[in-house]
Amino acid sequence: MKNTSRILIIALVMILIGSLTAWLIQTNGGSVKIKNVRFVGSNGIVQNATLYIPKGVTKDNPAPGIVAIHGYINTNETQDGFAIEFARRGYVVLAVDQTGHGYSDPPAFANGFGGPPALAFIRTLDIVDPNNIGLEGHSMGGWASVIAASVFPDGYKSIVLEGSSTGTYGAPDGTPTFPRNMALVFSKFDEFSALMWGSPIPVNIVSTDKLKTVFGTTEDVIPGKLYGSIEDGTARILYQPAVIHPGDHLSTEAIGYAIDWFQKTLQGGTPLPPSNQIWYWKEIGNLVALIGMVLLFFPIGELLLATHYFSELIEQPASARAITGPGWWIAALIFIILPPLTLFPFKQFFVTWKWNPTALFPQNITTQVILWTTLLGLISLVLFLLWHFLLNRKTGASGDHYGLTWGGKVSWSKVGKSFLLAFLITLAGYASLLLVAFFFKTDYRFWVFAVKPMNALQFRIALSYLIPFIFFFLIVSIVLHGQLRKEKLNLWQEMLVNWVLMVIGFIGLLLYQYIPFLAGGTLANPAEPLWTIIAFQFVALLTIASLVKTYFFRRTGHVYVGAFLTAMVITWVVVASQAIHFAF
Repeated sequence: MKNTSRILIIALVMILIGSLTAWLIQTNGGSVKIKNVRFVGSNGIVQNATLYIPKGVTKDNPAPGIVAIHGYINTNETQDGFAIEFARRGYVVLAVDQTGHGYSDPPAFANGFGGPPALAFIRTLDIVDPNNIGLEGHSMGGWASVIAASVFPDGYKSIVLEGSSTGTYGAPDGTPTFPRNMALVFSKFDEFSALMWGSPIPVNIVSTDKLKTVFGTTEDVIPGKLYGSIEDGTARILYQPAVIHPGDHLSTEAIGYAIDWFQKTLQGGTPLPPSNQIWYWKEIGNLVALIGMVLLFFPIGELLLATHYFSELIEQPASARAITGPGWWIAALIFIILPPLTLFPFKQFFVTWKWNPTALFPQNITTQVILWTTLLGLISLVLFLLWHFLLNRKTGASGDHYGLTWGGKVSWSKVGKSFLLAFLITLAGYASLLLVAFFFKTDYRFWVFAVKPMNALQFRIALSYLIPFIFFFLIVSIVLHGQLRKEKLNLWQEMLVNWVLMVIGFIGLLLYQYIPFLAGGTLANPAEPLWTIIAFQFVALLTIASLVKTYFFRRTGHVYVGAFLTAMVITWVVVASQAIHFAF
């Protein structure tokens, strides 16, 4: 890579400026203190949380408190848009990692999703007014909030459910008097409307008996209308922002409704108009830092390749022996559509085969991902071998042309050096994240996609999932750089082509699911709301994979560095952000 030093400086500056921006916003210019706290719930399960303490709040000057709880397979940082705005208005905010999520002890779903212990803990803080505590939860975090409200009926004053419900997955049924002073922010395009309120069409929840019961009415609930009495604790209101389920986190409207409700139902704090919001600058800062981390991989790789130890890995790719003509387009189409086409049915084998979480594979979602990728990898390998032995071997193609061998043989020493090189590049990105977490108390993220440091347990878990991810990305690399490689493309052109091959299928899946949904119907496959949302993360992950794999194939002439690096980074990102379901 030309101008390695310049690109290294750009990457580091992006990380620094992005992280500094994120820190300034989440601390409101340094006026809000951010602390990491841990507390013990039932059965000795320790939960992790971020505590936001506004300036001037002390035991002699306590403030209202709010417990903010994220949804399934997220962490407390996902709620930072809400937490930042609450803290700016003088509320002490406890943004909690649910049990089995983030840095809280597993298993997931234990202790009422972590809701009751969180409410109990914030009530022990002498800087919090115990008579002015609010609960805010998104999705499964809403269930955690409702359970907390039922366990401590006198321990809170009002509640905001974001994309959530009462009477679901252990959360008690709602009534005209429970939960106390409830605002429901349920978007017009919430993918979980059937699960939450029994209506396949989100806007039609206003007509469901379940919602009418909670609102104490026999008629359709009118969005924006106040039902009941704040003074009596029976107040209810429905808001319907025009976003999707995870869109609540990127919606000034959704966050504004929560601000407005707590300003009406909690006493104290520093009132600001709900429209006065700054949280999105943290989101932008985190994104800039995230891009900087990905960019960092390339100059770090160049600097390592320039050393005597790794320099022998630098080679030009062998001449292509790929499919040409119309056959290339057929193979490319198969490569594009096979992953999204198999995602839903293959991950479902986890349920069909009754694969329970174990100490070796303790994360249900990650296990479903590797089940899908392994089966997909085996299919891709069979198709590749059939093509090679039936057609391509006749052209003189060998492992050299696929980036697998050196002079017709596998050099295990070079494979080992490739693994070490990939590890050191990953380590550089990880070290930058640790520094950012230490100095700025932030990480790399955008929306539902997050790159977080791993704790000791997550690191051990990552070792279990790394091998199947390596298998998959080696197969993908062989197909991408062996069967589908097009010659006479420069680096940027090849990156673009490979990005299209790896990512466009999932964009197509999202369009397939959302076009009928956003047009007023249901998802094309309404049984898969969760995995449809997870597909957004695949777009981000595979974008990184396509760029990294292509670059290091061009620099080394072989698939190993790119495949190992991609597997390591994706294993790290996925494991650190997923829920742990096994009780260690």
